[in-house]
Amino acid sequence: MKRLLQITMSRIRIVLLSILGLSSFLAASQSKTISGKIVDSESGEVIIGATVVIQGTTTGDVTGVDGIYTLNAKAGDRIEVSYVGYERQVFEVLASQSTYDLSLAPSAEQLSEIVVVGSRNQNRTVIDSPVPIDVIDVADVAATNGKVEINQILQYAAPSFNATKQSGSDGADHIDPASLRGLGPDQTLVLINGKRRHQSSLVNVFGTRGRGNSGTDLNAIPASAIKRIEILRDGASAQYGSDAIAGVINIVLRNDEGVSGGVTYGAYSTAIGEGWEEETGETLFNVEGKNRLDGKNKSFDGNTYKMDFNYGLPIGEKGGFANITTEFLSKDRTLRPGFSWRKGYGTAAVDGFNFMINSEVPISEQTSFYAFGGRSFRHTDAHAFSRDSFANGDNRSVPSLHPNGFTPHITSDINDVSASAGFRHTMDNGWNVDFSNTYGKNNFHYYIVETNNASLKAASPTDFDAGGHNLSQNVTNLDFNKFYKDIAAGFNLAYGMEYRTERFTIFAGEEGSYALYDNNGVAIRNPADQSPATDTNGDDLPGGSQGFPGYSPDNVVDRGRTNLGLYLDSEINLSDDFLIGGALRFEKYSDFGETFNFKLASRYSINESLSLRGSVSSGFRAPSLAQIHYNLIFNNIVAGASVPSLLSANTSTVTKAFGIGPLQEETAINTSIGFTYNSGGFNMTVDAYSISVDDRIVLTDNFDASGLGLGVDAAQFFANGVDTNTKGVDIVVGYKYELASNSNLDVSVSGNFNKLKIDKIKNGNLNEFTFFGPFSQAYLKAAAPDHKLGARVSYTLNKFSANLFVTQFSEVILQDFQWVDSPATTQAEADALFPVATDVYEAATTVDLSLSYSFTDSFRFTLGGNNIFNTYPTPQFDAWTDQGGLSDSVQMGSDGAYFFGRIGFNF
Repeated sequence: MKRLLQITMSRIRIVLLSILGLSSFLAASQSKTISGKIVDSESGEVIIGATVVIQGTTTGDVTGVDGIYTLNAKAGDRIEVSYVGYERQVFEVLASQSTYDLSLAPSAEQLSEIVVVGSRNQNRTVIDSPVPIDVIDVADVAATNGKVEINQILQYAAPSFNATKQSGSDGADHIDPASLRGLGPDQTLVLINGKRRHQSSLVNVFGTRGRGNSGTDLNAIPASAIKRIEILRDGASAQYGSDAIAGVINIVLRNDEGVSGGVTYGAYSTAIGEGWEEETGETLFNVEGKNRLDGKNKSFDGNTYKMDFNYGLPIGEKGGFANITTEFLSKDRTLRPGFSWRKGYGTAAVDGFNFMINSEVPISEQTSFYAFGGRSFRHTDAHAFSRDSFANGDNRSVPSLHPNGFTPHITSDINDVSASAGFRHTMDNGWNVDFSNTYGKNNFHYYIVETNNASLKAASPTDFDAGGHNLSQNVTNLDFNKFYKDIAAGFNLAYGMEYRTERFTIFAGEEGSYALYDNNGVAIRNPADQSPATDTNGDDLPGGSQGFPGYSPDNVVDRGRTNLGLYLDSEINLSDDFLIGGALRFEKYSDFGETFNFKLASRYSINESLSLRGSVSSGFRAPSLAQIHYNLIFNNIVAGASVPSLLSANTSTVTKAFGIGPLQEETAINTSIGFTYNSGGFNMTVDAYSISVDDRIVLTDNFDASGLGLGVDAAQFFANGVDTNTKGVDIVVGYKYELASNSNLDVSVSGNFNKLKIDKIKNGNLNEFTFFGPFSQAYLKAAAPDHKLGARVSYTLNKFSANLFVTQFSEVILQDFQWVDSPATTQAEADALFPVATDVYEAATTVDLSLSYSFTDSFRFTLGGNNIFNTYPTPQFDAWTDQGGLSDSVQMGSDGAYFFGRIGFNF
């Protein structure tokens, strides 16, 4: 009955929306080009980047380096001009006037920028939004903190965003998993200019945050192409569809004119800090800056070079533009203390080139064409776990190739392409139409080097093409929007549709990367007639490339699906003080069925300074194609030894034999309540939230598969395995004070307090400790520290500026690899293992400092350091850490202090 009601409602909505949409195309309007210059009322200097928009529309412009804006409007339109730190102004277009120069008065308002995400009302700003939104000036942050990738920029700029560099986690070493509010990487939706961004094809399958998830590769987007990032910290599935359970990250690309760029160089200190000299009872590698892999002493490693260039130019005389960005990044590997079976512990090397373009061209007075997109290429190089020599009893090493053992390298070529194009049209009756198509594809190709296939013996190559995977997505959107200024105190109505296609593929590597050979060097295809190659002791030799076995033809996948989404979104200002918003969304997937979601949000202004706000919504996340179809036979490293393991596809007979059913969507209920306060130079937002997620998709632990005849000892699966509840509070406080002429102090404090609880483990008839035991539960809970607090102090005086960032990470608790080596099967065994397998990473604080000096208006030099006091996670001395180092990559990561210099230019 419920399903029938949902289908009936959706069909009624389709008819109604179609009628409304058709009526919206009936007339054309008379408009003209208006322009003007925006300046500071006190200094007379032009204001670059001021937002000029026709109220209730998507039509607008941003002032360029000359402070000038241009846009098409008609008599009677109300134009709103805003810029962070200045009072907003609104004027009405007159039939007899085309030039409107304005002087904006400085204001303490810090949150007045009009935002795209979280509301389809083009009049909505951060401070009057009914849901919490962060707006981050990426250009400013990137220029002063030396961080070269988006994930690391957001890690220290947004209170509830978390991302850390991984080591020894296969693909996660190459694409950083990131999350909001401690949920999974795939539970945050990413948009670019308001359009859905495709995800990475990578599934995180080893010990890492986001284990079992696929996220969006934010580092594929060049930081220098970004104008700002808007982070909606609230459930938004009813507005934007799948993946928006935790929130939405909207990346707004630059649209300014001029030439800008810079060159950055930095390196990491190899000093390992205090408390790391303690004896471990094990042979340590890479200790006190001594690189035991090449025998050289190094004071710095991880040398990082970045060159970025941005060029914005006008197109035509009606406000058209094209903004082009190129970015080159090269970073060496880092090496940090590890145990004898983990000689290459450290973060991956990266060589990458990014290109991005953003453009818009007016076609007529009412219609414009826009297009944006780009390409990212990264070659990455990460150490896998070490293999000992054959003389020491490890037959994974071919003696003639690696007489002393070896540390394989997992390298990858990651190609990421995207393109979006569309038309915006403003109609005579006030309706705005946006029709667009967006395509994106991520291709991840593994190459394993400095390795061997032991079953080939001396004939083995040392480099292998191991195959890979890719994910493509195409999204077509049709959106309608209108603002009724005469209904109540303003009413905004939006509706539209989205049609999405996705395709996931796995492609095979070369034969030697995956095959097991016999003593004659022939790949085993019929185990009944062929026997594996043996070593001199008569023991079977392992096949496949050590470090990461390649995908075989049996792993090959080529699957797709379609999705249709319909939404209705509205906001009404019942008065100047009271706002109510709501959204409904229906989606139909070709592979698992239908969903229907809602959202309600409200804001009430008690006075000019204080407002209350809150929201409640339902949400969902569709199982990704990768989670449904991914499969691989690989070597899991347990206590330094290889365990042949199978990750079985959800659709396989093996998975069904264990009683695990087809994957269904995750469902969620989000609630949020908070307040905003803004007075003088002080502003504050506080928002408490609760997120309940049922049927979360997890990667199970390892089941005994030795009796299945598959040549593996263990098997694991994706399953709708747990229900969770996440509660927390976000706090953002800011204060801006003008000390004297040309001297300003800006102080901000932000914090996220977050706690995830596992309400239920849905193991069915399977053993709970094998299905999803304490080891995996700890990673799920550690997706974010229990709290992360940040403080920033910025001081400017004429041409000099200084920025100080202090970040505290709370304690993080993981369960180490003893749970995998000797898995508990009963509560009594688990109770005995907890005291010895618990790794506690104590609360830690990092300090970042940068100093900048502008030699001219066009050139600025910045010198600084991140984590300048060289803080590391608490060392663990029992050799059971999941990643094989003296600590796992939690909190601030395991690279230590980073020092940098940057020369920036702007013309």
